[in-house]
Amino acid sequence: MAEKIVLITGGAGFIGSHLCEAFLKSGFRVIAVDNMITGNENNIRSFRNDPRFCFVHHDVSKEIHFADAIDYILHFASPASPIDYHTYPIQTLKVGSLGTHNALGLAKAKNATFLLASTSEVYGDPLVHPQSESYWGNVNPVGPRGVYDEAKRFAEAITMAYRNSHHVNTKIIRIFNTYGPRMRLSDGRAIPEFIAQALLGQPLPVFGEGKQTRSFCYIDDLVEGIQKVLFSDLNGPVNLGNPNEMTIFALAELIIEMTQSKSHIEFKPLPKDDPKVRQPDTRLARETFGWEPRVPLREGLKKTIHYFREQLIALGKLTESSSFTR
Repeated sequence: MAEKIVLITGGAGFIGSHLCEAFLKSGFRVIAVDNMITGNENNIRSFRNDPRFCFVHHDVSKEIHFADAIDYILHFASPASPIDYHTYPIQTLKVGSLGTHNALGLAKAKNATFLLASTSEVYGDPLVHPQSESYWGNVNPVGPRGVYDEAKRFAEAITMAYRNSHHVNTKIIRIFNTYGPRMRLSDGRAIPEFIAQALLGQPLPVFGEGKQTRSFCYIDDLVEGIQKVLFSDLNGPVNLGNPNEMTIFALAELIIEMTQSKSHIEFKPLPKDDPKVRQPDTRLARETFGWEPRVPLREGLKKTIHYFREQLIALGKLTESSSFTR
């Protein structure tokens, strides 16, 4: 039986690279496509020389051509943090629209199953809590987060159009806050920002009073959920995230404690349209195929702190003797 081939756009990114690794371990041939705007070659270094792995440097907002058969296409290409999509607003909109169109066109041509990585940001600053897949959201399309929100909302719409009009087997997942090794130090999101600042002994920036809530899912749990959706009969949208909710202030305090840091919390003005709450209703995934996050926050943070500590040592910003809880 021939090896199954999976193509992952954004394959050198945080989530994409973990997916590449997981599919290689499961016996697939993997094609990673990335234009490296926010991807990192170090993310794929450990398996770059695997003969079943192929990396293609390409912007999927431009037409995609592959001669070989492809069984699965996972579309993860997109800037994903506020810093990134504020820096690359046009690219974010293009990869959500043209990139999704091109990836769907390839799925149609290859008769491949297509999975779209959407986001909890489609719910905006939600008026319903927790957020279930049936909630339509409260989104400001012209606000500072609009380029990412609307790119993903369009991506969901065109994915459904290809399913209904061209009968492509499509799946949509909505990813809630995910963390773990291979996030970028300059990502700007709460966990990498807090860990880096705590390890360096610098203030942790908390916006507003830190009462806004988030729920954090470790990368291994997310990857497992993605694979379960891909190989299920569920087309989605499907929420994937950790339903355990906490305030940003509590997260900052926990990271200071775990890093044994002398850092303090520094309060800053709350950005416009910053969601006040974010908690996934994951009943659909749990009841359909028994998926739910298993990695406790402290365990996941311990691995993530270790990863960022090694990154800071490699950059010469920390020494081996720096305080750290192992």
